[in-house]
Amino acid sequence: MYFTDRGLEELEARRGDEEVTFAWLAEQMRTFVDLNPEFENPVERLATWLARLDDEDDE
Repeated sequence: MYFTDRGLEELEARRGDEEVTFAWLAEQMRTFVDLNPEFENPVERLATWLARLDDEDDE
């Protein structure tokens, strides 16, 4: 198990039954980066990866 899995497990346990929009998620990610600018690059990479999940060209 990766160290980050603990945070993902907590997220799923606490909020796993909720439904959110990608607009809401993007806003939360912006807020996180505003508070933690050192994580700007990883958050940007995650956002780009999520945005392109269905792109056939990336496979």
